[in-house]
Amino acid sequence: MKLWARWFRIPFWQRVLGAFVLGALAGWALGEKAGTWLQPLGTLYVQLIRMIATPLVFFAVIHAVSALRGQKSMAKLGGRTFLWFALTAALAVGVGLGTAALTKPGVGVGQLQVASDYKPRQVPGPVQVLLDVVPTNPFAALAEGKMLQVIFFAGLVGFALVKLGERTARLRELVGEASDAMIQVTRFVLELTPLGTFGLIAALVGTYGFERLLPLATFVLTLYLACALHVIFVYGGLLLAHGLNPLRFFRGAAPGMQVAFVSSSSFASMPVALRSVTHNLGVNRDYAAFAVPLGATIKMDGCGAIYPAMTSLFIAQYFGLSLSAPQLFIILLASVLGSFGTAGVPGTAVVMTTVVLSAAGLPLEGLGYLLAIDRVLDMMRTLTNVTGQMLVPVLVAREEGLLDLDVYNRASSNVGLEETQPPSPTA
Repeated sequence: MKLWARWFRIPFWQRVLGAFVLGALAGWALGEKAGTWLQPLGTLYVQLIRMIATPLVFFAVIHAVSALRGQKSMAKLGGRTFLWFALTAALAVGVGLGTAALTKPGVGVGQLQVASDYKPRQVPGPVQVLLDVVPTNPFAALAEGKMLQVIFFAGLVGFALVKLGERTARLRELVGEASDAMIQVTRFVLELTPLGTFGLIAALVGTYGFERLLPLATFVLTLYLACALHVIFVYGGLLLAHGLNPLRFFRGAAPGMQVAFVSSSSFASMPVALRSVTHNLGVNRDYAAFAVPLGATIKMDGCGAIYPAMTSLFIAQYFGLSLSAPQLFIILLASVLGSFGTAGVPGTAVVMTTVVLSAAGLPLEGLGYLLAIDRVLDMMRTLTNVTGQMLVPVLVAREEGLLDLDVYNRASSNVGLEETQPPSPTA
């Protein structure tokens, strides 16, 4: 029991970081065998996260919509949230274009081969995307984890509880208890994050190899640089503009960022991000239950903004094409609007880039060159996505008086079993 207690006394982010390092060493030592022996640990962890995500969002959104009726207008909160989603996406496009223009990742890379499994993606039209938000069978949407449909149905149920008033008081109380129960289950699952990190990183390092990265090393480094610049300077600047310490934010958001990097899935990271935003950063739980799942579906600064913008310049540079000012504007507009329009479509980065390249009149075949290294790119793209999905609720909560500054200013990096906040640094 002493060993168990010592383990939980180690800060969560340190446990995850240690597992990351050990996983990388194990993958390097075992080579391709790491994929066979250790990948199941990562797969189990991702399956557990996906298991809790849908019921967590379903009960949390119903509870949030019904609970927020007396606090803030859902329409006002939703409008502010969407506005910040769009603004930060536009800034991300600018960072992607600027970084690629400086580093020129498409110049001098030789003759690349299109990935053998590359097939142009069929992008649904805007009308079909809107229709797909409404579930024909809400139980099927819950079973299949179609998050936008789950949010839509849960929102309707929440509004119905508000409309019925005191007649549904007991049901609202039951939904709140179900939401609390799912949060507790989430804490249990999150304690397995170090184990899942170990398996995922070991399998990646052991089976991927470096030979696939070398021809496109400049592109990989450019993407990582652009995402880092966006997270540190754009997000950090917005926090400073709101009178918030960026270091506190990154400390509290660290668990969600770590899980995003190793899992490469905004959906799988969503329970951790939600827990980080409420438990570590002090965002009102009812508002966060609406904003974070929505962001996990449509807020994609890495996949939907930086990556399509960079890929557009990469392909233009590779084929020796020059982009006009109207084309650059189209890239900006398509990236911002497209990230909302392709919400819930599998393979968001590829779909978004297809939308942007088509809008800008650039050859789609160039996208096939990057698929061979997509897993490495997706780690940093997803980290950026999830960081933005945590940032916007913090900004809106600060503007609307829904942020507990005491919790924010003593931001914890632990999202595990302990419910209580850590002591104040001045205590």
